[in-house]
Amino acid sequence: MRPTVIAIAAAALAGTDAAQAQSRFLFSVDWQGPTVGTPDPSGTPITEGDIMAPTTGSSLPALGPLPTPSIVLPATALGLPGFCVGHPGGTPCVVDVDAFSRGGDAYFQPNLPIRDGQLVFSVDEFSYGTGTSTHFSVDTEFPVGNGGADTFTNQTTLPPAPVGPGPGMNTFMSDGDGMISASGAMNPGIGLKEPNGPLSGLPDTGDNLDALDIVEPIGPFTGGRFFSLDAGWVDPLEGFPNSGSALANGFSAADVLTPGPAGAPVVYAPATALGLDIALGEDDLDALILRENGVPGFQPSNALYDWMGGAKDMLVFSVRRGSAVIGMPDSIFGLPIEEGDLLVPPIAGGASPFPGIFIAAESLGLATLRSGTGNHGADLNAADSLLRPMLDCDMDSVEDSVAIANGLVPDADSNGIPDSCGGPVMGAIGAVSCVCTFAAAPCGNSYPGGCINATGIGATLSGFGTLAGGGAASHPADDLVLTTAGMPGGSFAMSFMGPSLGGPFPLGNGLLCATGGIVRLGVAPVPASGTTTYGPGIIAASGGVILPGSTWHFQTWYRDLGGPCGAFSNLSNALSVTFL
Repeated sequence: MRPTVIAIAAAALAGTDAAQAQSRFLFSVDWQGPTVGTPDPSGTPITEGDIMAPTTGSSLPALGPLPTPSIVLPATALGLPGFCVGHPGGTPCVVDVDAFSRGGDAYFQPNLPIRDGQLVFSVDEFSYGTGTSTHFSVDTEFPVGNGGADTFTNQTTLPPAPVGPGPGMNTFMSDGDGMISASGAMNPGIGLKEPNGPLSGLPDTGDNLDALDIVEPIGPFTGGRFFSLDAGWVDPLEGFPNSGSALANGFSAADVLTPGPAGAPVVYAPATALGLDIALGEDDLDALILRENGVPGFQPSNALYDWMGGAKDMLVFSVRRGSAVIGMPDSIFGLPIEEGDLLVPPIAGGASPFPGIFIAAESLGLATLRSGTGNHGADLNAADSLLRPMLDCDMDSVEDSVAIANGLVPDADSNGIPDSCGGPVMGAIGAVSCVCTFAAAPCGNSYPGGCINATGIGATLSGFGTLAGGGAASHPADDLVLTTAGMPGGSFAMSFMGPSLGGPFPLGNGLLCATGGIVRLGVAPVPASGTTTYGPGIIAASGGVILPGSTWHFQTWYRDLGGPCGAFSNLSNALSVTFL
């Protein structure tokens, strides 16, 4: 790119800084466990309606022992009653939140495989796997009562959805308490209590993680609050009723809710629009992956991937054990629906009026009645989709737990962290912005990173280094590494940074957003893998303009011969990094 081109675009867009979001691991617990009623670090007793984050410097999982999680959004911030504060675990109240999303979850893309580490999910204490996983997983944690507070991820890459029943494996992603399990497993944890065996009776000895949202600031709609509440029927394995928080607040347990203008919850996505509550009985939505399109209200998707044009909302969900829709034929494969399946709203002209199986439970390594496991399969308690790895201390663009499980890196001490990662806590850094939305794409080449290039995907820019609190970078360490993936091999790329964030401004086949006094950081050839790295030493290379406490916005420009818009260059998304 000629320097004058960047300078002109930068001058036109200077002075339009935007507020930065922060990546966080958000979750809730169910009403049966001991964390309910326990004071968080501020002294406020936790309820089953509170959205929490790990009490760590980065709000991401860390090795234990850990403090009690911190309340990020109290139940009252969702419009739920405040009188449940202080009640002990094992005594139901009317604020139990079953699923939660900020509305900015990563898109599932047509014709793109679901890479290993892209799906994150939790199960309850009664859930077990298919016995096919090769590392610490649902299979190893169920027998020792440690599965309910953990999260897991797909150990293998899956074909593009819809994915029917087939072989699949899962592996650890985060642990409940971050301490060594009776199975011998250890992974970064979130401060919950374990173990919790598959036994009826109240209160539980440990926690079940009940809602999950790993916030990636990948677009403008990550500030929403979307959730579902709990059914009231008798759980067929627990032997006692669920909390009934949905009916107590005037809703179905299969409705997706959001705080209304007056603060009280209102229906965002009604159960019937999801193909639920139309069998003989009520359903309970139990996991929620949502990418809101920014248009007021819910625009249901009734054809696979029609959310990619921006006219529809991507809503993927599961249903709880005991839901009426379980056993009904799904609208995509015509198979009986299970509590471990990830579902989408009914497909128009499909095999039934019920939800479609988007990703079958077996493909995640979860047991099902379809595969002959008994009376009930694994219950998918919560789920999320990620654009980038959550924990990647060795900066190889592979989730650490997946790299370990697949034998890509050694973990001799079995702590869930690659042996090469010593010293300060390393992780993903920065707030992602300037994603290529359908509205901004130069020629309709939208992608949840940079705009689509000649390879058929967009380039994604990520940052890795020493976490200095809140996901910011350590200024003294000067070890920030920028990784740009998804570029055409054989081209060349240049990373640059600016003090302002503006636009988006169409430039070539992509979008320019990092503006102001542009600082070029270097040119590098792009290998066949399509991935380049720049750093550490970025602060030194910048000529001293990066000061402690400052925020800079990074992008990568690259040659894109044969790109979809007919231009010869493209850009990644932007990454905003604060140096502390």
